[in-house]
Amino acid sequence: MSAPVLVIGEALVDIVGTAKPRNGNGKPQAIPGGFAANVAVGLARMGVPTELVARFGTDQYGDLLGSHLFGNGVQLAPGTVDPAFRTSTATATLDADGVATYKFDMTWDPPQLSLTRGCPVIHTGSIAMMLEPGATAIREFLKSVADQPVTVTLDPNARPAITPDPVEAWSAVRELAALSDLVKLSDEDCAFFRPGVPLDDIAEELLTAERTQCVVITRGGDGALAVGRGVRVEVPAPAIKVVDTVGAGDSLMAALITGLLSRGLLGEQRLSGLTSDELHDVVDYAVKAAAITCTRHGADPPTAAEHAAKWGS
Repeated sequence: MSAPVLVIGEALVDIVGTAKPRNGNGKPQAIPGGFAANVAVGLARMGVPTELVARFGTDQYGDLLGSHLFGNGVQLAPGTVDPAFRTSTATATLDADGVATYKFDMTWDPPQLSLTRGCPVIHTGSIAMMLEPGATAIREFLKSVADQPVTVTLDPNARPAITPDPVEAWSAVRELAALSDLVKLSDEDCAFFRPGVPLDDIAEELLTAERTQCVVITRGGDGALAVGRGVRVEVPAPAIKVVDTVGAGDSLMAALITGLLSRGLLGEQRLSGLTSDELHDVVDYAVKAAAITCTRHGADPPTAAEHAAKWGS
């Protein structure tokens, strides 16, 4: 079996409720989540061996997380489960359109980071790349493996509640993006980090880094834009009935990695030689994975079989 993809970041429990309950009771639900946990589950459901580096406890919420991750076939790195650690939470409030806003109660202090021989991809981002002391640990780890045959993917996932200063946050994004081969953002991320700047200009700004080969920017119901070295594609989103958007970006990221990995473009390849047709097909696959998630409650990424049944091979 090939070495697993390494996903680094937060695993927490989403406490999900609605601003104006549509079901008459509005009772909050505890749902396993967190950026890194969602991506790891999405990859595992796509059949990609995946190891998660996170930190959560053995309390009630930690047990919920552990059962969810193990049940989906995600490997946990040593130190991820820590009996002395209090499991982090995010209170997610859904508006009438199913769009979530979050309030976080979390600590990010990862266990020792190391690279397994043959690992094709390291994925990180979100709060984990901003919140100390973990942010420094990730930055130094990526620097230490810069010459290794592994592709680095990054999803900054703007969180104003954690990093309210967009200039400072964008500086942190640029630093990690320069150590990454692929950067994925949403149009909402871009509006926070670089207000008023066109999406293409933001992509080109990130591509000035020598290592960065591709930038994917999602646009909600309008699909996604992807820009690489000499390639640019726009992919529309399919028409769906949105239940909520929780975890949609994480499902897209997992499917994006899966699609690139299946084409042999990751690992030592690091996206070199990526063609316009390949980029279009991979982003289309990823957008459709996110669409499935939007038709379900919570961060519930599709399996490869569910994707094929819905959209075809």
